[in-house]
Amino acid sequence: MLHTKPEHTPLCDLALIERVKAGDQNAYKALYELHIKRVYGLCLRLLADEAHAEDAAQEVFVQVWHKIAQFDGRSQFSTWLYSVASNIAISYVRKHKSWLNKVVSIEQSGMDEQSAQSCKGLNGLDKLIVRLPERARMVFVLYAIEGYRHEEIAQQLGMAVGSSKSQYHRERQLLQEWYEYE
Repeated sequence: MLHTKPEHTPLCDLALIERVKAGDQNAYKALYELHIKRVYGLCLRLLADEAHAEDAAQEVFVQVWHKIAQFDGRSQFSTWLYSVASNIAISYVRKHKSWLNKVVSIEQSGMDEQSAQSCKGLNGLDKLIVRLPERARMVFVLYAIEGYRHEEIAQQLGMAVGSSKSQYHRERQLLQEWYEYE
């Protein structure tokens, strides 16, 4: 007998959210299980570090538990959740940069090629994305994958809109070169 998972829909999220708001921990667990892979994937793309991505993804769901009452249903839950996730990942980067990097303003590189290839949470294009320098990777992920506008990215990352656009185009070109090479 073939067992398949029931299809996940935004209406399914809304029913679970109402139960979570009422304090139902089983509903929270179900919501977690429905979204953890995508949240972890977003955190991994933004942070380019498996351990930090796991920590950030867990922090996302801690925040969701505390802030679920703020979700008003005007957007899809997934939109709200991934916004929370990207904000936490970005703040995680800011919090965990070393003092020297903040003072000297060294651009952190992404994962090295070997680490990216061996990372279990990545496949395809993601293995190339995590190799991008930190700030450029964030711009690329937020714009190309998460659908943010350059104005939103510039505000979140504290940069000029033109810088966001130029970094995106430069990194897109670099990814194309890497992809063709592989």
